[in-house]
Amino acid sequence: MTPLPLIVAIACTVAAVLLFIAGVAAIKKKRLFGAAVSMTLVLLLFALSGLFVLLALATQGYQALTREETIAVITLNPIEPQTFIARFTFADGRSDIFTIEGDELYVDAHILKWKPIANILGIHTAYELDRISGRYRTVSDERTKPRTIYSIAQDKPVDMFNLRRKYSIFKALLDAEYGSATFIMADRPEAMELRVSTTGLLIRKRTDIRQK
Repeated sequence: MTPLPLIVAIACTVAAVLLFIAGVAAIKKKRLFGAAVSMTLVLLLFALSGLFVLLALATQGYQALTREETIAVITLNPIEPQTFIARFTFADGRSDIFTIEGDELYVDAHILKWKPIANILGIHTAYELDRISGRYRTVSDERTKPRTIYSIAQDKPVDMFNLRRKYSIFKALLDAEYGSATFIMADRPEAMELRVSTTGLLIRKRTDIRQK
């Protein structure tokens, strides 16, 4: 996520400190009206600084998104009926291997869609992958057979996705927050791309990667 909210928070803090010094000087000179204005602005700037620090912390781990892009290459290899191995190679070079129960690979993510006022500050639609799991084709299997699920979201002290749900104040900045999911059959060795756009996740098969 862009560091701009943190930069704005620092700028607000510096401005608040300077105004505080000016306010103290105004008090010493008995300019009470000027001191009151300065201190009011100090409180406002500190409040804005706190808000932007919260935005920086709550969007940690989210990736800015302005167009459709590949976020992972996936290779699937069945090892027995309704059990397969999924290898994820993420865009940043990380790799993880998951052993999954089910007929299909299922991936979901959190999507944050910001309003134009936030776009001006350099904050755009963002996503964070949340979970990888298996999915059975039939409801009876879903109810009775083993389930596997892996959390791949980054741990953070606060999460903007949850803040938007709990506090209406963030409606002024976030146009929408929603989950997006995609799934695909995992009954044969196959390579594919996990892609994300401003409308959510999708999986596209690849023919240019040789299976191992």
